Amino acid sequence: MTDSTTVALTASRERRAATASGYAMLLILLVAIMFQIFGIYSLANDSNGLAALLAVILSPLAILLIAPGFYMLQPNQAVSITLFGDYKGTDRATGLRWVLPWYGRKKVSVRANNVISDRIKVNDLRGNPIEMAAQIVWRVIDTAQALFDVDDYKAFVMVQVDAAVRTIGSRYPYDDFEHLEVTLRGNHDQVGVELRQELINRLQVAGISVDECGFTHLAYAQEIAGAMLRRQQAQAVVAARKTMVEGAVGMVEMALEMLSEKNVVELDDERRAAMVSNLMVVLCGERDTQPIVNAGSLYQ
Repeated sequence: MTDSTTVALTASRERRAATASGYAMLLILLVAIMFQIFGIYSLANDSNGLAALLAVILSPLAILLIAPGFYMLQPNQAVSITLFGDYKGTDRATGLRWVLPWYGRKKVSVRANNVISDRIKVNDLRGNPIEMAAQIVWRVIDTAQALFDVDDYKAFVMVQVDAAVRTIGSRYPYDDFEHLEVTLRGNHDQVGVELRQELINRLQVAGISVDECGFTHLAYAQEIAGAMLRRQQAQAVVAARKTMVEGAVGMVEMALEMLSEKNVVELDDERRAAMVSNLMVVLCGERDTQPIVNAGSLYQ
């Protein structure tokens, strides 16, 4: 039997780096430059030979040690500090900063980023091809994870956005004309919240948070758009006809009841059927009806 070993990748965690204020180090640098000038001047005038020699030798070393260590941080910027590949922390303090020159530095923006994904074709829950695109506002919250747990965190965001949009798009139908299901078109806010949660779960490995998101494009794919439009039109016509028939039946019932209550006319079954037929034609017809005066008997 052979022992099997499992290699687990541990997530990086951001911590504060040990850095110094650049303004204090700038003052020390100016003092070193002044000593350098003093030493050169003293040697030129053959005065204070030993002190001048030390100033000429040590001042350049101090300048070479201090000058390369300066860097500037603007608001909502951070810099990751490494030493020979080992992560030493992150500096988020703004202004002029300083660190020993042999420490590596890499700046990372922690500002909000707004991206709009490409339009992608997705099959919804019912298998209909639809086109979707999303708008995402994201930011880096853990610089160590963004730099060291993924290869390129910006490219990682775009890939995960497309994957999340495909996942949400295939989870719901595009539309439901009976309004019984959660749909992409009819429940935009609810689906947007679910898309944001899906992105947060996918991007937390890279130390990235999603502030807001939503769909910027949502439509049937071009190959079925015409057929779905005709279907919508047909369903709209059926719904309108249903409403008209329901209203017409109610009006006919009301008319017959009022005629019977007020004893305006005695109607047998045949006359009642004729009146119902005429009222239904008048109320449900698409065109204006033309009245015909019957001067004779109904039975003639």
